[in-house]
Amino acid sequence: MSKETTVAQRKISPFDEEKIQRLFGHEAAEDEDPQRLQEYYFKPSTYDQVVTELPLRIVVGHKGIGKSALFQVALAENREMNLLAISVKPDDVLDIATESNDFLKSVRNWKVGIREIIEREASRRLDVDISSTSGSDLLLMRLAKELGAQGCVDELGAEFLRSPQIIVYIDDLDRGWQGSTKDVRRISALLSAVRDLSNEDRGIKFRISLRSDVYFLVRTSDESTDKVEGSVVWNSWTNNEIFALLVKRIETFYGRDVDYDDLSSRSSASLAHYLDPVFEPRFQGRGHWRNAPIYRVMMSLVRKRPRDLVKLCTLAARSANRTKHNLILTGDLEASFEEYSQGRVQDAINEYNSELRDIERLLFGMRPSKKEASAKAGYVYPTESLIRKIKNIQEQGKFYFASGREASPQELAAFMYKINFITARKESGGLIHRKYFEEQRYLQSKFADFGYDWEVHPAYRWALQPSDVRSVFDSLELSADD
Repeated sequence: MSKETTVAQRKISPFDEEKIQRLFGHEAAEDEDPQRLQEYYFKPSTYDQVVTELPLRIVVGHKGIGKSALFQVALAENREMNLLAISVKPDDVLDIATESNDFLKSVRNWKVGIREIIEREASRRLDVDISSTSGSDLLLMRLAKELGAQGCVDELGAEFLRSPQIIVYIDDLDRGWQGSTKDVRRISALLSAVRDLSNEDRGIKFRISLRSDVYFLVRTSDESTDKVEGSVVWNSWTNNEIFALLVKRIETFYGRDVDYDDLSSRSSASLAHYLDPVFEPRFQGRGHWRNAPIYRVMMSLVRKRPRDLVKLCTLAARSANRTKHNLILTGDLEASFEEYSQGRVQDAINEYNSELRDIERLLFGMRPSKKEASAKAGYVYPTESLIRKIKNIQEQGKFYFASGREASPQELAAFMYKINFITARKESGGLIHRKYFEEQRYLQSKFADFGYDWEVHPAYRWALQPSDVRSVFDSLELSADD
């Protein structure tokens, strides 16, 4: 779409691929146009916990929850402030600490490798050569000495001399993660190494992102990681924040300014009218969702991950493009549900198969039985019924964690809760209140029953029951916070 295209033309144009991406954003932040990302990015409440003055922040969250986007925006803001910020990619550390079985040696190798990367990138960006300076001095001191000796420096150099610091972003380390003992040891050694480096040279600050499954295996396999637990930030979103994110993307697409504080303080209901240029206002389908505001239907399908909303909107927009609709209608959303659901199940399998062997059999085993289907049940379970359901699945074969330990029914329930396949659910005053693992991490325990029922998340249901779409709609209910 050319820059000369008017707002009116954009509004009635088909939902071609260019418009869809400009409107809803790319699902992978690293593939997004950096200027567009900064334009539409909505900062979650956890953003400020990451961009503090603290030396080490480990950002943990599910795949698709926005860790890379947060790092991209924070890195750009650092550079706009003339702070020396460095991005370390997986290729940069590909060969560091890959062979040694000695943990202390792996830590040392990481320290040497990371320090070399920082020195090389910092020297390049400051345009100084410190190769001949004393290696006994700390890196920041060597950089400052050489930079000061030059006399004339640019804005980046001037800010570095005023406040010597380097902010190092290490993202996407879980690429190729298999959950092996070797993988766990390597990440554990990295965390120990960056902790040591930030303590030795106080001006070097590290920001590291890890998937929640990666962090969980590392944290439970290495007792030394308790020393970095206080540096962990669980990256999470409320449904209201995710919806405000969508509103900001739509408004900035049409060239309108939006106030972050205003979006943050308003309810989803009060923001719903911003969707009118793109979506029809109410869902015209069947079941409990009939005549509900269309934003509540969409938010019911999002696992509190921004990427889910991008994927759902993208699929629905493609359907609207095929049917030549100027708005995304109920039929376009319905046409996208099965593909969206299949994709979310595959996401869960890909993301967590390194933690639980045979995860696919467990998840598809949660489809309603013939008896449950005839009783219009099968997605909502009291604790006792959920454990019984899992025991029935186990009759087809035991399940084992990556460590080789057999999983009990209670542990499998806790696992499905942790990966957001099931959510905690309580009905009160005619409203459904749902809890996610990020909000209440220890709600599901094999030792206690907290009074919640358990529910297979709506995002997965079409994939579990593709031959009976009507019953899927009949089983869906809107939650109090959608």
